[in-house]
Amino acid sequence: MALRILLVDDHEVVRLGLKSLLEHHPDFDVVAEAAAEAEAVQKAVEHEPDIVLMDIRLSGGSGIEACQQIVARLPETKVIMLTSYAEDEMLFAAIRAGATGYVLKQVGGNDLIRAIEATARGEAMLDPSLTQRVFSEIRSSIQKEEAAAFTDLTAQEMQVLALIAEGRTNREIATALFLSEGTVRNYVSSILSKLSVSNRAEAAAYAIQHHLKDYL
Repeated sequence: MALRILLVDDHEVVRLGLKSLLEHHPDFDVVAEAAAEAEAVQKAVEHEPDIVLMDIRLSGGSGIEACQQIVARLPETKVIMLTSYAEDEMLFAAIRAGATGYVLKQVGGNDLIRAIEATARGEAMLDPSLTQRVFSEIRSSIQKEEAAAFTDLTAQEMQVLALIAEGRTNREIATALFLSEGTVRNYVSSILSKLSVSNRAEAAAYAIQHHLKDYL
């Protein structure tokens, strides 16, 4: 059964070129075309395509907004965003909107066909030139999340927590940091409260899980 495809681009020449390319494929059927955001959503609801191939920038609207509406109304429909520029902000906005693929318009015809086929199989399709940006953003997001895990702790409390994670006793921590045992006990109590954990073992596990040593 042929894949039903909706083409969305505000340039008629681009749509004609894409349609010509895709209709040469025996398993593709271009069921409709659209040039604007509202029209794209309307045509998607009307034809229920398997794939929407859509420009990320549309006159009088946004491909990202259209993507979000289409995915919300037609969960089984997969959206591939096409763009002329590798813009990080647009890339992540498209991913958040529910796009399954993100391909640069400079891609070759055969590569675009492979991207459509991969998307139809349920694979997320990202232009190879953008892959590193995604992983960098994910790493950055993880690092920010981990750093936020210790925002309530003072610098001294973080030092105490690091030693707790090493299995040190209060006496050993006091010696290492030139503090009294009473002061260390107070720090430990404060740490447990701020991290919402009930004992030293849980505090140690929390510190290790969130890579505390990277933030000392």
